[in-house]
Amino acid sequence: MHLIRTLLPGLLVSTAAFCQQFEVASIKKAPPYDAMSGKAVNIGVKVDGAQVHISNLTLRDYISAAYKVRLYQIITPESLPNDRYDIDAVLPAGSKREDVPVALQELLKERFQMKSHMETRDLPAYVLTAAKGGFKLQPVELDPAPEGGAAPNATDVQVTGGPQGTTANYGRGSYFTLADNKIVAHKLDMLRVVDLLGRFLDLPVVDQTGITGNYDLELQLTQEDYMGIMIHSAVAAGVNLPPEALKFAAGNTPDSLFAALKAIGLNLDKKKAPIQVLVVDSISKTPTEN
Repeated sequence: MHLIRTLLPGLLVSTAAFCQQFEVASIKKAPPYDAMSGKAVNIGVKVDGAQVHISNLTLRDYISAAYKVRLYQIITPESLPNDRYDIDAVLPAGSKREDVPVALQELLKERFQMKSHMETRDLPAYVLTAAKGGFKLQPVELDPAPEGGAAPNATDVQVTGGPQGTTANYGRGSYFTLADNKIVAHKLDMLRVVDLLGRFLDLPVVDQTGITGNYDLELQLTQEDYMGIMIHSAVAAGVNLPPEALKFAAGNTPDSLFAALKAIGLNLDKKKAPIQVLVVDSISKTPTEN
């Protein structure tokens, strides 16, 4: 569940230079998620033609998707609530999938009275680079697009997560699983790999590899490190955890994750890096009525 945020910025890519608004939009609060229930939760983002359906995301998630920024790039005057919302919307005739982020921006401004600006700050980060010996994996092709069914430019990403792990399916054979003390990824590009790593660590991850293409990879972790990154990921998602879990994560450095990356020719080093951030000047914590 908490790894849905790794999908958002790369999921809805916008090139629109004009003001695109939804023709109709409904915002409803989703049922609360109980992290201690042991049940899995399903989160979906589906764009098919003019129909847009997004479920079970927080306000911070929607900001991330709308402005194409990662969670660590969002600076708010105070913490945002962890309430989750479902959005059902319709784009105007002639619109494309690429128009959705701009329409979400307008929705945030109209329904949440959001005001913001962009700026660049030097922030502590992990910088991912290719090792001197070179990246050791070979690129793989995405599966062919399925014939028939959804429109060619449709988006349909489903994420299922719970205490036993998380699975995210991007389509065309591209997916990852986090379970059984390891991260297994199939046909992921480096942008999504970096986003995944950023969910597990205490600092943002910046890609300076210059590596293109899609790859299969498997990162084996110790049980202790696996527990630590799961806790970091849950905290980033706003899940309330007991003090003992927070103390454990704070004292854990996932050395096995760094070692697994090094084994495939990637280095992860801590340093300051210029990072563009979205500064939210003001925002209402609840939307106006539909």
